[in-house]
Amino acid sequence: MRLRACSSALAIAALTIGLTAAASPDQAFRSRPFLDRLHTVTPVASTVPDNGDVNPYGTFTIEDSVGNLHRGDVLVSNFNNSANLQGTGTTLVQIDPDGTRTTFATIDPAHLPGSCPGGVGLTTALTVLPGGWVVVGSLPTADGSAATAQAGCLLVLDRFGTVRETIAGDGINGPWDMTAVSRGRHSELFVTNVLNGTVAANGAEVDRGTVLRITLEDRGDQPPQRVATTEIGSGFAERTDPAALVIGPTGVGLGCDDTLYVADTVGNRITAIPRALTRTGSAGTGRVVTSGGRLNGPLGLAVTSRGDLLTVNSQDGFIVETTPGGRQVAAKQINNEGSPAGAGALFGLALDLDHDAVYFVNDADNALDLLH
Repeated sequence: MRLRACSSALAIAALTIGLTAAASPDQAFRSRPFLDRLHTVTPVASTVPDNGDVNPYGTFTIEDSVGNLHRGDVLVSNFNNSANLQGTGTTLVQIDPDGTRTTFATIDPAHLPGSCPGGVGLTTALTVLPGGWVVVGSLPTADGSAATAQAGCLLVLDRFGTVRETIAGDGINGPWDMTAVSRGRHSELFVTNVLNGTVAANGAEVDRGTVLRITLEDRGDQPPQRVATTEIGSGFAERTDPAALVIGPTGVGLGCDDTLYVADTVGNRITAIPRALTRTGSAGTGRVVTSGGRLNGPLGLAVTSRGDLLTVNSQDGFIVETTPGGRQVAAKQINNEGSPAGAGALFGLALDLDHDAVYFVNDADNALDLLH
């Protein structure tokens, strides 16, 4: 997401005090867990473009209309090609709330404007910056196997879907997920990386996953320029996997107190990195917010308007809501396909513009769904 949506701690405290005295129906509604208000899953559209790419990963709700980007539509990145080979998907699709799908971009690995080691395999790392600059991660493979995975890059596309820049090296090594915040002429990207020693370990767990803060400077009609890279998180568990290609730190979301929350998938927990916007060094894996309980391999992460954390499970099709203090307050199964039910179906998620419903990709059906 580009902007933080959570309410201030003071406002939350005031609401709690008000409820203790005499809560209005509206206050009582707002105090309930976010997921308790949502009861229906509605399919929105297939995410499969004309070239047959499958396995939708990244999910981002567009906030401003510019170029071919339309406010309220959802961008989705595809990780697999039509042969279902992981790390070979090259398309971004755009889906409007009524279910109309268009292909925003088809990226040709042979014609990139800069370095992207290994080519193109679009990941969950997806955001849109001011001016319509789309940034998407690439963790590419040659044949869909972890043995051929390479470092990849961040691809920067303009508002019409043309790749204008690549951002590689300096810590970028398998960019897996991302969130962003923009202030003035600068944007901060928070990017998880999952290939630090992972391929060489051949399935064994290594504790070298990182979170980078990448500072970009706006240059108007020219692609934003990287001006700084800071490692703010490190030591996250990661490993290759025959079904998922690689498992490591995935979902990231920024709280309004500048705490970055990380879904530590292998560790089955959510951790918190303080002072994410200003820190000059790594906080390691950060403070543990919550672990176990209803979490079951958390992947995508989003922050609600009052600061609660939504994560989707890789192993059972549940979405889980956790307070910043670490209390798991709600869980709801939003996919039950396959065996075991819901396993492997969920990945990226994003709140709608009103922050009262959740878009999520359904990898089992290659579709975008809405929880409302």
